[in-house]
Amino acid sequence: MYQNPVIKSIRQILFWLLIILILIFTLFPFYWAVVGSFKSEAEIKTPPASYIPNEIVFNNYWGEFLDPVVNIITERGALRNESFLRGLFNSAMISSITVLISLVVGSFAAYAIGRLHFRGRTIMLYLILSMTMFPLISILSGLFTIMTDLGLFGSLSALIITYPIFTLPFTVWVLVSFFKGLPGELEQAALVDGATPLQTFYMILLPLTAPALVTTGLLAFIGAWNEYLLAVTFTVINSNAYTVPVAIARFTGSIPREEPIAEPLAATVIVTLPLVLLVLIFQRRIIQGLTAGAVKG
Repeated sequence: MYQNPVIKSIRQILFWLLIILILIFTLFPFYWAVVGSFKSEAEIKTPPASYIPNEIVFNNYWGEFLDPVVNIITERGALRNESFLRGLFNSAMISSITVLISLVVGSFAAYAIGRLHFRGRTIMLYLILSMTMFPLISILSGLFTIMTDLGLFGSLSALIITYPIFTLPFTVWVLVSFFKGLPGELEQAALVDGATPLQTFYMILLPLTAPALVTTGLLAFIGAWNEYLLAVTFTVINSNAYTVPVAIARFTGSIPREEPIAEPLAATVIVTLPLVLLVLIFQRRIIQGLTAGAVKG
């Protein structure tokens, strides 16, 4: 079919303009955080806003600040903030445990729903999917009561127990489609060779779902790493249990009653880097996990 070259060129220009607008819209917040983290507190609060730092400073990461009240230089910066460093450790531990629970429980549930035949499995699958439709705020009061009755309020255990609530449904839903797409001949051949159903599951079927495990595991990790509502609710009475988002929200300035901007931006950049590195390391597996099953072979 003949297509006018002028119309074709206009379409290509409009397409690339749209791509550029999307990139600016998605990347500009991170660019602003990076630029702001290298500005002084005075510069970032002085209008008009500049998109390039007038002077690059590293005090927001690791530096010294002059307290004008007592005229004493104090060591400050995100990497010297004990609450922030403790929050990094807490978030890493909680997110890792959440991913482990989600993948272990989710893989067993997905195998049962995707490979076994029993009455009501379709209803169960859609019931699991419906759990993702409820916002966390709608179940927060019930979780608060449960954690209080169990004596876990203010502890990391409360977050470890509640985080799989929003990571498990997605994990199960994605893994079910993978298990359904695996050839049934694999199980039959394994059973003929004397393998038990459990051996068939973790020795043959589970390794074939590696792209889906990486994809869902990474998304679960990101969700747990960035979660704020449950973290700020269940750790409000215990600063040692703060996660990274809560620790950043409670940053204090070098001057009493000051609301800092540059230092939290530096902390935000530090927190984002591990997620970017994880995506870069596992990008091939992620693409395989997101595209597998899109085309029937």
